[in-house]
Amino acid sequence: MNRIEALKTITAQAASGDLVFPTGIDVALKIQRALDDLDCHIDTAARLVVGEPLLAARVVAIANSVAYNRSGQKITDVRNAVSRIGLRTLRTLATALATRQMAGASSDPEIRSIAARLWEHTAHVAALAHVIARRVTHQDPETALFAGIVHEVGGFYLISRAKDFPGLLVGEPGDWAESAEAEIGRAILTRLAVPDAVMQAIEAQWEGYLALPPVTLGDTLLLANELSPVTSPLYEIGTIRNGGSAPIIDSVIDEQTLSGILAESAAEVESLTVALRF
Repeated sequence: MNRIEALKTITAQAASGDLVFPTGIDVALKIQRALDDLDCHIDTAARLVVGEPLLAARVVAIANSVAYNRSGQKITDVRNAVSRIGLRTLRTLATALATRQMAGASSDPEIRSIAARLWEHTAHVAALAHVIARRVTHQDPETALFAGIVHEVGGFYLISRAKDFPGLLVGEPGDWAESAEAEIGRAILTRLAVPDAVMQAIEAQWEGYLALPPVTLGDTLLLANELSPVTSPLYEIGTIRNGGSAPIIDSVIDEQTLSGILAESAAEVESLTVALRF
């Protein structure tokens, strides 16, 4: 099976709901579902997090990041960390863990490198979206953070399928169907029960359409992608179409305002990016 046929097969499977997830994401998805319960108490959430050491470490790191630790008082335990960041952000982190683990644990060093680079890109976009939502588009920063976390979920899924389809991650963009990223991503986002507002924002990013002035969650994601210092490795190798690659920043935010935002938010973005590195 050649690369184009492989992509068509994966896309068709995703569209029909036939998704093959690595077993490693089961725990993260279980925690995510538990947090969907409106009656979930912070103590219950903390106990769930303690059972997943990787998530526990990230929860404490996020709680101590500049974005969430305005007082400068460090937290060292999960219970207080969950209390500080809240259940919404905790759910975002559980989804982040599931997204990162979706790529699986490949024995191929090149595939592992691609997965690591894609997560680095994801972390930067999520952190920038959090800041841009507050400073530019006036969207809910927590929703923007979540949208940034899941905006490349289709790419992580493709990486996980590379072991079954050798050569899947090699080739020129023109070889790929334009709807592949949307079809695969949409199916996975539906399985993850992503809210409609976030789904619409990611759809807007796939379309690459930016409103002027930027006001929507989709605009927030597009700007965060443009400002990210780490690009998606999938764009570079041509696996996924980069719908928002046009140089849009200069036409949206004047240079002085943009410089001010980046300078003022540098520490916040850096601390969030570091905290999101699973």
